[in-house]
Amino acid sequence: MAKTVDDFNKRRLRSSNITVTISIALVLFLVGLFGLILINAQKYSDYIKEQLVVNAFFDENYDIKDSAKIDKLEKEAFTQIQELPFVKKATYISREAATVEAKKSLGVDGQALFETNIFPSSVEVSLQPEYVAPEKIDGVLKQLSTVKGIKDVKNNSSLTADIFNNLERILKWILGFSVLFLILAIVLINNSIRLKIFSKRFIIKTMQLVGAKRRFILKPFVIEAVVLGILGAIIGLLALFGVWYYFTKEIGADFVQDSNQYIFLILGVLVLGIFITVLSTVFATWRFLRSNVDDLYYS
Repeated sequence: MAKTVDDFNKRRLRSSNITVTISIALVLFLVGLFGLILINAQKYSDYIKEQLVVNAFFDENYDIKDSAKIDKLEKEAFTQIQELPFVKKATYISREAATVEAKKSLGVDGQALFETNIFPSSVEVSLQPEYVAPEKIDGVLKQLSTVKGIKDVKNNSSLTADIFNNLERILKWILGFSVLFLILAIVLINNSIRLKIFSKRFIIKTMQLVGAKRRFILKPFVIEAVVLGILGAIIGLLALFGVWYYFTKEIGADFVQDSNQYIFLILGVLVLGIFITVLSTVFATWRFLRSNVDDLYYS
């Protein structure tokens, strides 16, 4: 009979641990999913910002005799622009290339419209994402206009401001949902741990009544919480990256390739799983350690 009761308790304990581990894994899977979405949303936000270029134009009026001098001046200006801190990428566009591009845009072939290269040479500048902001773009334009040889700097400021504001709004919503779901994750994991500890409240109080110290009682529960947190995090991460790998292969998208961001995400989910389970275990166990025996029947 004793063996039957002991086997029943072991099966119940095993079932409880499996339930808690699966609950932790599911919650951490969704937390990690929001983390991946946030990381890639930031990447594509930066990518879109980099497409908002600034055009710095050289003087279109020059004497053909001074062409060598002008070419040298433009090369020096291009080099100087490349070294500016807000420049992500700079592309030099010669007069010939500008004329060819204009013909393509207008659908004109040969010399039907332009007999000479009437368009000025220029530098197309892609900005660092952090400089694509309404409060910084004016300073960027002023600094570019001070480069020797640059006669005009053009940028669609209203378009830049609209895109920046929309991207920032989207990122804030994603971040807000991520924080909200993180809070929900803490609550859900905490409830699972509390139910597990609740089933052992009589064991906890019995150990205390026979003279066991609180630290001694807490230790096995904390160790068990660490193990459950690690197992839940590993299962959740395996499911997360399995689903993410399948998703990226199916749509053929180019997502974040920086391995450091994935490492930080993995460590974050792992630490979060351990931290929440341990903290919830300590609070739940401490509650029964401080309660009276009669309170155990009404908890």
